[in-house]
Amino acid sequence: MPTQFHNPVAIHFGAGSLDRLGELTHDERVVLVTFPEARALGLVERVRSLLGERLVQVIDNVQPNPDVAWLRTVHEGFWGEHGDCHTVLALGGGSAIDTAKALVVGTASGRFDELLELLASGRAFTPARSKRLIAVPTTAGTGSEVTPWATIWDEASQRKYSLHLGCTWPSLAIVDPQLMLSAPAGVTLASGLDALSHALEAIWNRNANPISDTLAESAIGEVLDCLPSLCADLGNLQMRERMALAALKAGLAFSNTRTALAHSISYPMTLRHGVPHGIACSFTLPHVLGLAWGRDAGRDRVLQRVFGRDLGAAQARLRGFLQGLGVRTEFADYGVEAAEAELLVAQALKGARGVNFVGA
Repeated sequence: MPTQFHNPVAIHFGAGSLDRLGELTHDERVVLVTFPEARALGLVERVRSLLGERLVQVIDNVQPNPDVAWLRTVHEGFWGEHGDCHTVLALGGGSAIDTAKALVVGTASGRFDELLELLASGRAFTPARSKRLIAVPTTAGTGSEVTPWATIWDEASQRKYSLHLGCTWPSLAIVDPQLMLSAPAGVTLASGLDALSHALEAIWNRNANPISDTLAESAIGEVLDCLPSLCADLGNLQMRERMALAALKAGLAFSNTRTALAHSISYPMTLRHGVPHGIACSFTLPHVLGLAWGRDAGRDRVLQRVFGRDLGAAQARLRGFLQGLGVRTEFADYGVEAAEAELLVAQALKGARGVNFVGA
């Protein structure tokens, strides 16, 4: 059947590719959004050396899972002080890129709560103002550099907002594996498992197509082969390059399919139980594989190209892979009793991402 694949992000990939930042931004005035350790790692000064006076502000206090209470002040301050800048440069993991995606969306009133109200309505809208977004990941896993989605968390009300607009697609992604050498073991593991989840979620998905399948299959094979070796040798640039490319492929795959059940389950696991996102969306993968298997012949063929024809063996391989990396694979391991787990899965199937699941 005819299919289509669309991704508008220009990608520069490879060690040293950040060095092209100056020429890729031309004469633009840039605001840098990054994580607290970036300054100590020399990344802020490196960006400053590439941009010079065109770097007009640095926001370097991004925390994991950006919350509305913090984003409100940052967003309104950004538009109040630097509404005349051209570009927001996100340098970091998923939280830094998510924060930057929220910042590039301006409101007519200048109030951040206006954006939240628009997102809560569930209706499509065109932002009153917007900025160009460039994404430079420092972890291999989020895929956010090639997707339009950002998650905004509201811990006080135990809810999340999903942001995705035309302007939240990065116009440019710079994927430089050298920037990932400083990622510690825990971040390397969690981000790598996030990439694995993205790739699998792109396969057991109602929106899958042959192009997304090709990207997802390749990404899965690389993560399964490479991640354990990388976790044992964090300074290996070749392994960092392989994981960076695998994560990029996974991001490209789910940029067209969106995620599905495992991610839908992950959100309450993060909000209610404090499980980091990369673990929350991956520890259920053997279970979700079992739910997906046998639901659709076409999806089964793709999964069997990856894992073989025996479901039990496939689940055992995936479970063994996770446990070998120190990841517990049962709900009970995270303090979730059987009744709550059953309800959580049922609710996740009805969620915005769960409905993409081939078994829904």
